[in-house]
Amino acid sequence: MSELAPRLLPFGILHQFAFLLLLALPVACISWTVTHEEVFREPREFCKRKSEECRRGLVRKFFYLFTCEYCFSHYVAALFLWLMHFQMLYLGWRGYGIAGFALVWIANVYMAFFNRLRLEIKHENVIIAEKQTTP
Repeated sequence: MSELAPRLLPFGILHQFAFLLLLALPVACISWTVTHEEVFREPREFCKRKSEECRRGLVRKFFYLFTCEYCFSHYVAALFLWLMHFQMLYLGWRGYGIAGFALVWIANVYMAFFNRLRLEIKHENVIIAEKQTTP
């Protein structure tokens, strides 16, 4: 076997998948909170303004990443890969690459589900309010 051939991880695929599902939860939570919730509204509005007004493209893109949950989730996922040394299927850079894209995808599935749930709750609240105000 050559030195360049990828080496498989010693953990089973179910163990890796379970770790992926669990690790995607804080990635989704942090990404959603920074890009949507009220606690970060002022910094997010500043970043939104900078992403629209700055003349240099690289500066606009930098500030845009704090307003887009998909974009921001890549950076949060990279941070968690670095902190947790999480890899999938292969050891080394290949494992980090696969894990990174899988982590971003699962985190965005979680965020889409959460967004849909919030919309349904708001819709139900509107229906309840209408029923309460109509005689």
